[in-house]
Amino acid sequence: MSTVMYASVCARNRIVQSHLNPVRAMHGMAVAPHALASQSALAVLRDGGNAVEAMVAAAATIAVVYPHMNSIGGDGFWLIAAPGKAPVGIEACGAAAGLATGALYREHGLSAIPTRGPLAANTVAGTVSGWQAALEWSQAHLRGRLPLDRLLGDAIGYARDGMPVTASQMRGTAAKRAELTSIPGFAAAFLPDGEVPQTGTVMRQPRLAATLARLAEAGLDDFYRGELAQRIAADLASVGSPLALSDLARHRAREVTPLAIEHSQGTLYNMPPPTQGLVSLMILGLMDRLPLDAAGSDSADFVHACVEATKQAFAVRDAHITDPDHMDVAPADLLSPSALDAAAARIAMDVAAPWGTGRGPGDTVWMGVVDAQGVAVSFIQSIYHEFGSGIVLADTGINWQNRGCSFSLDPASRNPLMPYRRPFHTLNPALARLKDGRTLSYGNMGGDGQPQSQAAVFSRIVRFGMNPQAAIDAPRWLLGRTWGQTSDSLKLERRFGQAVGDALAARGHEVEYVAAYDEAMGHAGAIVRHADGSLEAGFDPRSDGAAAGW
Repeated sequence: MSTVMYASVCARNRIVQSHLNPVRAMHGMAVAPHALASQSALAVLRDGGNAVEAMVAAAATIAVVYPHMNSIGGDGFWLIAAPGKAPVGIEACGAAAGLATGALYREHGLSAIPTRGPLAANTVAGTVSGWQAALEWSQAHLRGRLPLDRLLGDAIGYARDGMPVTASQMRGTAAKRAELTSIPGFAAAFLPDGEVPQTGTVMRQPRLAATLARLAEAGLDDFYRGELAQRIAADLASVGSPLALSDLARHRAREVTPLAIEHSQGTLYNMPPPTQGLVSLMILGLMDRLPLDAAGSDSADFVHACVEATKQAFAVRDAHITDPDHMDVAPADLLSPSALDAAAARIAMDVAAPWGTGRGPGDTVWMGVVDAQGVAVSFIQSIYHEFGSGIVLADTGINWQNRGCSFSLDPASRNPLMPYRRPFHTLNPALARLKDGRTLSYGNMGGDGQPQSQAAVFSRIVRFGMNPQAAIDAPRWLLGRTWGQTSDSLKLERRFGQAVGDALAARGHEVEYVAAYDEAMGHAGAIVRHADGSLEAGFDPRSDGAAAGW
């Protein structure tokens, strides 16, 4: 896009965004889909902590106050960018249990891994190991100094003393009650008095409070190789999960090199496999090659381009992405300029390509923090489906993920179940360093919707010149399935208007309208750090979140 055309497009879109102001600050910024998590991060920044320490505080808090979306019984992924240094990634992804074999499931008369219950709880929960690895990196590179009891203090208090139930949690509990009530531990934890907790009622989680307090006292490694690990393993065994103490003990988070592409506006980063970070980068790389200079931020051309790029990227994902130890192609090769050029050439701007099915729903939180020194963190924490496996461990109060149900029992599949294999992850936190000196930390929850909303938010901020709050507030779309959805149509928020839907349908898209600000579009967030050090942030009105600045 030429400089003159870029300025013209930005000016055209500022009219749309003028009434939506971002949060602005200088000393630090945090964004989360629950306001209490943002406040936990900001409090750490004000106490002299860095962005990594602030994110650990936010991650602990949101695991308590947004329990349908995430838990310390899930996985997590980090992107960390310090000024003047190459970004680093932390993969806190738990592998399949040593006893997790196809034979185990066939012995139970199953032809597929169940999405709920003990046999769905078949992978180690990695997120706490990610907190530990991030804090070790912080101590080594940022002189992090805040004690663990300070970072987990808010979360412990909210679990012990209670927190008001959100409308999102109430809706999620009501929607999944029938399939989860009989799962071990679920009703006792999330259906007090046998009923769905109503919005605003106070929910306490004393067992989880005690577990977090134990971690603060004994250290995060206790989750995998200490007294807490023994209690977790006993809990898992008692409900029939294949996970064992030895699986916990062998797990460690990994520091990885992020994937990157060169975009016309800067360098974009995301996580390597087993995540679909490659998909998010590929979509933006393809859109950078399409004729969109005259397109508006809510136009049919813009939506069509993103949807068609998504189809190309999903085809690559489904053909290649798995545990990187088992991939037959280098992920970076799939993002080479020649590969992107070839994929872009397959996109027709006037006709929708055929579309099959997506990967299905995902239950996740994305959060971002940037501190006064310019250290930017993009972070995702997840238990996969709403409430994960549904299991809440009796002793520790931990809700365990069901990420392992993404494995296949077909040994010839792209992601076959086998002991110690890492599952495919939809999770992918994003970050960009732009040529104009800005750094952008951004992301979204929601399975197939994550890379699509990332493309929307990035494009609206970088291509169309919108501020982050306006970019996130703007109507979004979704091809395929995400949180709370089962159909694979192209879903448009009603705010797009009939003309856009009609134009997309005329190109061959199967258009379905959903409500304005529908939560199915996920919970996005973004922080922009400008070259002068000033900060702007936006949170998603579809969530219970906030952007908190200092």
